[in-house]
Amino acid sequence: MFHVDLAPHATHEARALEWLSPEERVRSGRFLHAGSRRRFTLCRAALRAVLCHRLACNGQQLTFGTSSYGKPFAQVDEVPNPISFNVSHSGSHGLIAVAPHGRLGVDIEERISRDDLGHLSDAVLGPSEKREFALLRGNRRTHFFFRMWTLKEALIKALGVGFSQDPAKFEVPLAVRRGAKTGTLRFPSLPRTDWRVDDLGTKDFAAAVAIEASPRRSLMPSE
Repeated sequence: MFHVDLAPHATHEARALEWLSPEERVRSGRFLHAGSRRRFTLCRAALRAVLCHRLACNGQQLTFGTSSYGKPFAQVDEVPNPISFNVSHSGSHGLIAVAPHGRLGVDIEERISRDDLGHLSDAVLGPSEKREFALLRGNRRTHFFFRMWTLKEALIKALGVGFSQDPAKFEVPLAVRRGAKTGTLRFPSLPRTDWRVDDLGTKDFAAAVAIEASPRRSLMPSE
């Protein structure tokens, strides 16, 4: 797991641009908002650096393809590679998850007070989760919502089917809702596949990573 500092920093941004392909530099330049441009540039450069190291290739050899649901995959000399990765960012924080293979998802959200949490909870939480959410107040309410949101978003991103998976149609394991840092679940639509989810939240942000569970699949060690 790799954390990316997305705070404004002219030198870091200039160096990051050097990692991007010509097409990615054009894409970066299309962002009208400086914050969006900075987050894309720094996250994509960090992803390229991580993948080039893992795949023992240079930046010119590394390109990206896209699945039918829009999820990118890595190619070395235009040959698809099984390495799995996912990226998320929020505010001044970015996260990159990498695994040797298998479906993988990561999500990060800064915990900020919002007046529409009640409305959002209807779209994100399952029945049991809604009952737990209704009993909470103040910071505990905000903390619970963003924790559930990132756990579910990581799982949906790992599943790789875009918005076709309704987050309110499945629930985070009870042990994880009660504070456990890791758990395993199955989507109702895929009852034979186990998914491991890990809570990576800190005092600054809520975050989670999910991966298709298998004894042969494990996350790359942090660096």
